[in-house]
Amino acid sequence: MSENETLRATGDYVGATAGELSRKTAADKMAGGVSQKALFLRRGRIALHEDRLVLGAWSEAGDLVLRRADITSVEVRFTDLYGRFIGGLLNAGKPLILGTVPAGEIYLLIDRKEFMETTDDRAWAARIEAWLGE
Repeated sequence: MSENETLRATGDYVGATAGELSRKTAADKMAGGVSQKALFLRRGRIALHEDRLVLGAWSEAGDLVLRRADITSVEVRFTDLYGRFIGGLLNAGKPLILGTVPAGEIYLLIDRKEFMETTDDRAWAARIEAWLGE
């Protein structure tokens, strides 16, 4: 395996763009309080490699491949589009928000445990920030 093929981390994600979340109705948001899959219609595997971050099965066209230069920001926080009411009362439910050049702002829930309303988003944010700083 070449250095560029070295896999640093992988997990399952559900995701949506900020634009997609902004178009959700009140009924969608209520359904999202029961299952985040009502709001986050994109699903697949996330993989961090030495030279890229890949969101598998992002669209009908396939994977979304992000290079370091494609990522403009990394945050884990509640927003008006995805708040504490929908994401759960715990800080562990905050979405990972990536600012990207090709897709705009992306909201991700990585390895979300439905019953516990927790994600691995904070660990992923730390991984991505470290990778961007290399």
